[in-house]
Formats: sequence, structure tokens, C-alpha cells
Amino acid sequence: MGALTDYFRAVDAASVVRALEQTDGESPLCAEPHVFDGVEAKHVDPAVVLAQLIAAIDRIEWRVDLVEERTVWPTSPAPGPNGPATEDDPWVTGPWVSELGPLARDTLAGARDSDIPAVVARWVEAEELDGTRVEDMQPLAEELVRLARRARDAGDQLYCWMSL
Repeated sequence: MGALTDYFRAVDAASVVRALEQTDGESPLCAEPHVFDGVEAKHVDPAVVLAQLIAAIDRIEWRVDLVEERTVWPTSPAPGPNGPATEDDPWVTGPWVSELGPLARDTLAGARDSDIPAVVARWVEAEELDGTRVEDMQPLAEELVRLARRARDAGDQLYCWMSL
């Protein structure tokens, strides 16, 4: 079982927290109408799979710090090293929301449409996407690029909602 992930754009972390407080942490893309503009991207976590896409765009090797993230949800402090978290602790059960650094947004937004097929061909070579076909991932890559462009153009940040 993998993580469910939704990517969305918002003006700031405070607006994200307000929206999540009203929905008990439900994905902003589940509410009707959607609270924020976004893309459902099942199993595309920011640190590994999205970072693989960014590496493919930039034609560089993936590295663990390629996508900078800052947790904005849950708002409670993370559990300390001496106490095991309980099952009802949001740090264990999720959901989690992180704000992605502007480099991730700008790299995605800067991808040229004509390059996307070749970028996706490189992306699906990642071990985490083993067995995934270009035809299956290209629409998602295109949606993520368009979302990033809308975020950049509006001065918004990109966020990732994730839950197990």
C-alpha cells in the first residue's frame, strides 16, 4: 500500500492550515467545490518520485534534497525521541501537508511542452516507477507542469497533501 498524494497551489501556508482545519485534514481536492486548484497524483511523493521528475526535467541525477519541503500540517509538534507516537497521533496516521520549495515549482513550470515526452521517458526509468509506461505517466506530468505554471504566474506556492 502506498501513499495517496495530491498536489495543489495556495497563496500561503496559513490559508492551507485554515482549509484543513475546516475539513479535519481532508485533501483540499476532495471538497466540492475544490478548496484549491490541484492535481491528484497517487503514489507520487515529493522527496522521491516528484524529485525524479524534476531530475528528469533538469537532466541531473536524483538526490534526496532535490525537493525542499516544509511541513505545514499537522500543526502539532512532532513527537519527541523518547516517546513512541500513538495510533491517533497525526504524525503517525497522517494526513501530512508540506510546502514545496520554489525551486520545485519553478523547475516544473519551466519545462517546455515539446520536451515533456522525453522527460517522461527518463522519469519512468526510475526504480520507483518500475513497470510504468510513458503513456500512463505523461498526462500526470503535463498536469503537474500546468499546475506549477499557474502557481508561479499567480505567485502561489505548491503544496503536497499526503496520507497512507
